[in-house]
Amino acid sequence: MVFDYKKEYKEFYMPKNKPGIVEVPEMNYIAVRGQGDPNAEGGEYKRSIELLYGIAFTIKMSKKGSRQIEGYFDYVVPPLEGFWWQEGKTEIDYAHKEDFQFISVIRLPDFVTKSDFAWAVQEASEKKKTDFSKVEFWTYHEGLCVQCMHLGSYDDEPATVELMHRFMEEQGYALDITGQRIHHEIYLSDARRTAPGKLKTVIRHPVRKV
Repeated sequence: MVFDYKKEYKEFYMPKNKPGIVEVPEMNYIAVRGQGDPNAEGGEYKRSIELLYGIAFTIKMSKKGSRQIEGYFDYVVPPLEGFWWQEGKTEIDYAHKEDFQFISVIRLPDFVTKSDFAWAVQEASEKKKTDFSKVEFWTYHEGLCVQCMHLGSYDDEPATVELMHRFMEEQGYALDITGQRIHHEIYLSDARRTAPGKLKTVIRHPVRKV
């Protein structure tokens, strides 16, 4: 059986479409940082996705190459995720997407070491004749969060965020967005092939107990 993170860790990837509180452990990611409107043709965000998947599939397919990664098991590449913020703001202003700062990520299996990651970057660079210098091995401990499955267009996310914030306050939590704790989205649908009204996105915000 091929290991599927979405199925094995449903509490993180497949929450219900109503808010809930979750404790998210430390995870390792392939990460690319950038800025700008994610919808811009030729923009940094779309380029970041190409870089992420280039490394993700180099690691996944290493089983067929010269490097045998210790502890390797076959797996489904985890979904694309994004951490988003705008300088000086704790809320996302969807009317000014050009101001977005982001860290675009894909989760790494725990067996991938920094040495394995460095190999994958070099391997992908040589085989794809592409500059992967912006890609980094990133470890992040998200901690206590409120999350919810958002169904529909990305532009309609504020309604789901409002539900999340109302829920967390009712449960005795406060929003804890800081320079280190950021608005987080997990994309369970391919926006290129899915109608906006049918998109599934996990939205997650950091919280603290009041």
